[in-house]
Amino acid sequence: MKPLRIGIIGCGAISGIYLKNLNAYRSTSVVAVADLDYERAQRVAAEHGVARALNTADLINDPDVELVLNLTVPKAHGSVALGAIQAGKHVYNEKPLALDFKEARELQEEADRRGVLLGCAPDTFMGSGLQSCRKLLDDGVIGEPIAAQAFMLSRGHETWHPSPEFYYERGGGPMLDMGPYYVTALLHLLGPVRRVCGSVKASFPERTITSQPKHGKVVQVETPTHISGEMDFVSGASAHITTTFDVYGSAVSPITIFGSEGTMLVPDPNNFSGEIRVKRAGTDFERVEQTHAHPENSRGIGVLDMAHAIREGRQDHRASGALALHALEVMNSFERSSNEERHIHMTTSPERPRAMREDEYADEL
Repeated sequence: MKPLRIGIIGCGAISGIYLKNLNAYRSTSVVAVADLDYERAQRVAAEHGVARALNTADLINDPDVELVLNLTVPKAHGSVALGAIQAGKHVYNEKPLALDFKEARELQEEADRRGVLLGCAPDTFMGSGLQSCRKLLDDGVIGEPIAAQAFMLSRGHETWHPSPEFYYERGGGPMLDMGPYYVTALLHLLGPVRRVCGSVKASFPERTITSQPKHGKVVQVETPTHISGEMDFVSGASAHITTTFDVYGSAVSPITIFGSEGTMLVPDPNNFSGEIRVKRAGTDFERVEQTHAHPENSRGIGVLDMAHAIREGRQDHRASGALALHALEVMNSFERSSNEERHIHMTTSPERPRAMREDEYADEL
């Protein structure tokens, strides 16, 4: 298969792992990078052996670029992706797809009109941990899924992040920051959501930065920092999720699936691997060995999956825009439900992503 030619916009910290993996896979090749800071783009290109450092407009319009990997800041995800789609490029966004569901839906509609594919992180659900959990579910090891719970519990970013203001502005907060990993994992395991309800709040009106270089700066909190929600799935299962920047953590599992015949503790969905434990009637929790490839940091495997779909003329890549759009609708609806004091019914309902074969893409590196 001829490698898919990729251009990356945004050369921040996360770009490093994408560049490493996408230049190592047989079926992808990074041919250009761009950044608002052109000198940084030049440094990154030189470090990773990329032929060209360009400005954003030139990369989007470069005829040699087939897919734009959009690693800009979240508030620019929508506008940058739209420009690339309108230039006839396939696009893969870092999470979330956009900050606003309406903007994200317009991206998907424009991609459909232009006949290009739209994808979005996270792709951690394609790693060994969550794919092994998917096989356990599909094999009926814990019976019929009844319920689930998911927790992302943190005290926030101001103690360690060099520039944490964004996380407390509109469009920030724990749900849009970390929720995509948890919600996408649940959609992968349990299928689409039918309706949600939520309760949200900001426990502290101000945050004081204690990290460097902005130590002492006071940040006004503009977005909910503690979001709890309930999801009713089309399958009949239900799930609770809490994401927060307001607490000091807990000993609970990141995700737990409760089935009719047992319970499964699921690894942290921010990672590609992790411990899986299962409890069935009359047993204690027992560790289950992972069955699938990609336990390492495989960010970019969603792009690789897109590349194969593009070359084969398929639409069914796994980390799809449709999946990310549904996840965003779910996440946005928790706050909307809290404000309106009612259930919110979903308008999107994508198919559950296909499970991966145990050795799928194992020969790509």
